[in-house]
Amino acid sequence: MEKLRIVFMGTPEFAVGILDAIIKNNYEVVGVITAVDKPAGRGQKIKFSAVKEYAVANNLKLLQPSNLRSEDFLSELKSLNANLQIVVAFRMLPKLVWEMPLLGTFNLHASLLPNYRGAAPINWAIINGETKTGVTTFFIDDKIDTGEMILSNEIEISNNENAGNLHDRLMVLGSETVLQTLVLIAAGNIKTTVQKDNATIKTAYKLDKENCKIDWEKSAFEIHNLIRGLSPYPSAWCSFKDKDQEWNAKIYESEINVEKHAFEIGKIIATKKEIKIAVKDGFISILSLQFPGKKRMITSELLNGISFSEKASVC
Repeated sequence: MEKLRIVFMGTPEFAVGILDAIIKNNYEVVGVITAVDKPAGRGQKIKFSAVKEYAVANNLKLLQPSNLRSEDFLSELKSLNANLQIVVAFRMLPKLVWEMPLLGTFNLHASLLPNYRGAAPINWAIINGETKTGVTTFFIDDKIDTGEMILSNEIEISNNENAGNLHDRLMVLGSETVLQTLVLIAAGNIKTTVQKDNATIKTAYKLDKENCKIDWEKSAFEIHNLIRGLSPYPSAWCSFKDKDQEWNAKIYESEINVEKHAFEIGKIIATKKEIKIAVKDGFISILSLQFPGKKRMITSELLNGISFSEKASVC
């Protein structure tokens, strides 16, 4: 069995779950690499990445390079004398970094590759109405998420599951898959599979304001999937219009009611406890949302302080 000396690279909470599993299973982590500290929020206070917080709390050697090609960083990375690097939700590595360790550099990606290569695989699997997804480990090459696959494990997506819940379940599955991968690498028992491209491969595009906006012309199922696929973060959004006023609101939870009706698409039907939006094949009931300057609320809470006229609509 090869004695593994691991450098771990990652930034968000998802990566922390995997790093924690590696540590708790007594693998030697000789260094952790994460993003540089950045100001965040209204106060622009300096915020540490989730991986940095974990590394500091567990007294792990920490590097935060702004430039992955700098001589200082490369020299320090080499001095760690790692023979394996693991990447989870970090950033694209230059070749001189990923080819450095003797046993290679592998990535954990939260999809069943080759589908959903890219920045937001968990979100897009739900947005596209998939009934299953999973995780894949693969050796990094010079493109994004295209390297030879080591292991993949799948998981079912339930009908109303949101991205937050799926994230947490995939973090557990990802931890198990990384540990399985480490056993294979330590034993020198790796067999990889080349990814095969085809015209049906789906992409996990980076999320932005435009592709997070609800298109009320779409079907109830498509809208519902967008809302749950973006909940709780970054959240689907739309504009509410009423009485010459307009508000951009975040929508977190919804239900589908498929039925025929004669309302215009986008019309708001509101009672004292419920908001329904007319769509082409029924209604979307909004269960929780956030208006500007307010906290996230269930719909009945919001309707305690706001009412809509007969002409209210969304766009």
